[in-house]
Amino acid sequence: MQIKHRLFARPAMDGDGVNIRRVADFERLQLDPFLMVDEIKSDDSSDYIGGFPPHPHRGIETFTYIRKGGFEHRDHMGNVRAIRAGDVQWMSTGSGVIHSEMPLADAKEGLHGFQIWLNMPAKDKMRPARYQDSSTMAKPRHDNGRGASLYPLGGQWQFEGDKVDGLIQGLAADGAVADLSLASRGRAKVDFSGFGFAGVYIHSGELKDSQGRSYFAGEYLQLEPADSELLAGDQGTGVLLFGGNPIREAIVHMGPFVMNTQAEIQQAIRDYQQGKFGELSL
Repeated sequence: MQIKHRLFARPAMDGDGVNIRRVADFERLQLDPFLMVDEIKSDDSSDYIGGFPPHPHRGIETFTYIRKGGFEHRDHMGNVRAIRAGDVQWMSTGSGVIHSEMPLADAKEGLHGFQIWLNMPAKDKMRPARYQDSSTMAKPRHDNGRGASLYPLGGQWQFEGDKVDGLIQGLAADGAVADLSLASRGRAKVDFSGFGFAGVYIHSGELKDSQGRSYFAGEYLQLEPADSELLAGDQGTGVLLFGGNPIREAIVHMGPFVMNTQAEIQQAIRDYQQGKFGELSL
């Protein structure tokens, strides 16, 4: 595991007062094609009960993964889904989406989940929106016999020498996301060499590098895209894995919109204000 950059999640608030931890880079684009990782992790419902009321997006893909608890998703395309523990959901927002994500009333054991933003290439930003989730899919995990279990969420992975398909395919920029669990002192071999960008976000426990240095929950490590061995400390660890191919296009970001020019941002605002994104039926 060769580390290029080390970032730290920062406390933030979004939606209707939802407390999150966020890693984001909309300026230097170090995480290209990824833009942001938001983590919600709390057993106190006051941290997330307000949820994310109806709001728009344009020009990005959102990839949501729930580890505990759940949300109800609604969008202007007519999709209404309960996204529960183990589920993933993908929206390629393209020219525009209006959606909401509200905590499930029957999920009373806390909430742990992520929303990940991927940039879209300029050529795709105005295509029609697309939606997919894994709520009706089998959810296989891959164990390596060395204390590691890979849950492939999206894209394609090389894990312990084998090709592994994620639940959702077709992410922008060949994006790939997986959840890797390592028992105490567990090891896993992940080949990132097929990607131009590689990263891991530690969501629990302790991860070690080959020199024995420790990294902990809330840290995002950008890696050299190479064949890497990941090693857990004594308490084990859980990490999200990221792979993709950088888009390398300048962007302009304003709230829920990510476009390539300021004029496109202003057009997105006008289109939303004029009702061109559609309506959300509640």
